[in-house]
Amino acid sequence: MDVFSRSGSRRALPAAIAAIALITVLGGCAQQGADAQPASGDTEVLIDDAACQRNRDAGTITYISGYGYSASAGQLDVFLAKERGYFDALCLDVEINASGANGQQLVASGQAQFTALGSASDVMLAAANSKNLTAIATYGDTSPFSIFANEQITSLKDLEGKKLGYFINLTPVASAMLDAAGVDVSKVELIKMTNYDPTVVTRGQVDAIVGYASNQPEKLRSLDLPFTEFLPADSGVGGTYNVMEVNSAFLAEHREVAADFMRASLKALQECLDDEAACVEEISALAEANNQGSAFPVDQQERTWRVESSWVRDSASGMPGVLSEAAWESEYALVQEYGGLKDLPPLADMMDTELVASLYQDGALVWPGE
Repeated sequence: MDVFSRSGSRRALPAAIAAIALITVLGGCAQQGADAQPASGDTEVLIDDAACQRNRDAGTITYISGYGYSASAGQLDVFLAKERGYFDALCLDVEINASGANGQQLVASGQAQFTALGSASDVMLAAANSKNLTAIATYGDTSPFSIFANEQITSLKDLEGKKLGYFINLTPVASAMLDAAGVDVSKVELIKMTNYDPTVVTRGQVDAIVGYASNQPEKLRSLDLPFTEFLPADSGVGGTYNVMEVNSAFLAEHREVAADFMRASLKALQECLDDEAACVEEISALAEANNQGSAFPVDQQERTWRVESSWVRDSASGMPGVLSEAAWESEYALVQEYGGLKDLPPLADMMDTELVASLYQDGALVWPGE
C-alpha cells in the first residue's frame, strides 16, 4: 500500500503518488501491457452457461486502483486475478485502470464499478459526500497508519513545540493517538508534506510524519536509519486495513456478478498469502511493463507485502475480506469525534456485510470445481 490517501485516504506509497500523479497529468491511463489485453479465450470457464451469460451481460467491469501497482490487499489480488485468468474463468470482462486517481468519484458516478481505499475511516469520510458507494470487503483489523519520528522524539508528548508532517489530512486515527497521549495539538506545528522521502525525519527537516506503517518506516529500516515509531495500538486506538467499495447501483442490479468479482480476487489474495515471493515478483513485473516500475520496485513491494500480508492473516474473522459492523465501530467513533463531519451516515448504510461472507464455506473460499 503505497500511496497515502485513497481519495483522502491513506494506504499510500509515497514515491508512487508522485509517479502516478505524473502519469495522470500526462493524460496516460496506466492500464497498458499485460493487464490491458482482452481475454485470450483459452481460459477454461468454470461456471454453468446461465451464470456465464449473466456475468457477460453485466458488460465491462472497471476497477480503479487507487495506488497503482502497490502490493496491497484489494489491489494486488485484483491485478493477479486478471493475470491468472480467474475473471475469465467466471466470464467476467474486467478492465483495470491503474492511474491511481479519483477512484471513489469514478465509482460513485458509475463510470467504474470497484475501487479500494486504505481504511474504514476513508469510507466514512467520503460517505458524507456520496450516497452511491457501498463497502463490501475489509482485509484486516489493523490500522495501516503510524507516526514515525526522529529518534529524539521518545513519546508523542515530545511533539509539542515540534513539527509534525501529514499527507492529505491528519487522519482521525492520528488525531486519536495524539489525544490519547495528552498532546496539546495547538502546540504542534502541522505541516502538509509534499516530499515523500521518509529521511526528512531522520535529517531533522520535520520531527515526525503521519505515515503508512508498511511503507515509509520500512524504508527507514531498510536503510538502517534510527527513528522512533508510534503505532495506533500502542495508544489503544483501533482501526481497519483496506476496504473494497462498489458502485451501489451496480451492486443492486448485479449482486451475483459483484460476488464473482470478489470470488476471483480473493482466490488470488489467498495465493499471495501462500506464496508471497511469487506474487511480489508478478505485480512488480506488471508495474515495470506499465511504466510504474520506478514507483513500485521489487524491494519496496517485498517490504510492503511482508507487513500487509500479516495484517490480512491477523484478521479476527480468519476469512480475508469479510467485514462486520462490530469491526468498524471503534473507527466510526473516531471519525465522529475527529473527522469534522456534521452528518455521518449509520454504519449499516455504508456496507454490505453478507456478500463476501457468502463466498466462504467452513472458513474456506468456495471456488468452482474445487
